[in-house]
Amino acid sequence: MDTDADHFATPRMAAGALFVDDHDRVLLVHKTYSNGWDVPGGYVDIGESPAAACRRELLEELGLDREPQRLLAADWAPNEGEGDKVLWLFDCGALGEDEQRIKLDGAELDRWEWVPAARLDDYLIPRLARRLAQAHAAQSRGDTVYLEHGHLPGLNARTPQLRAKDE
Repeated sequence: MDTDADHFATPRMAAGALFVDDHDRVLLVHKTYSNGWDVPGGYVDIGESPAAACRRELLEELGLDREPQRLLAADWAPNEGEGDKVLWLFDCGALGEDEQRIKLDGAELDRWEWVPAARLDDYLIPRLARRLAQAHAAQSRGDTVYLEHGHLPGLNARTPQLRAKDE
């Protein structure tokens, strides 16, 4: 029997941290399981808030206990393999002396690097590069953005079919 609940979205969610240093570089981590770069973070567990997941992931991946300070971006970015997906990106403040305390988990991550914000496209898949560029701009402005596949929605937003090609 088909019920209204069968039509409600049940998105997978992930939360990440944006760290920017005094030289306008973004902290990226290298994942061992996919040979790709990303921000520190990971999936939100059932019953866990996105901010709590971000804090937990920072502790697990980097050995740092950092509480997210504010939301920078929420990105609706479903894909065929995982279905509906909402990605949260938080400002977790300046690392400062905590940079010296980073201890990678060794299982999921094998290195980290400060990457100039202008070079994110060289390290990241297109949708992630767009998301980080938008979050970086929001951090600079002191606001928050809503995104769809890393794009600001509106009159100039591309169709889902075109977006899927550059995922």
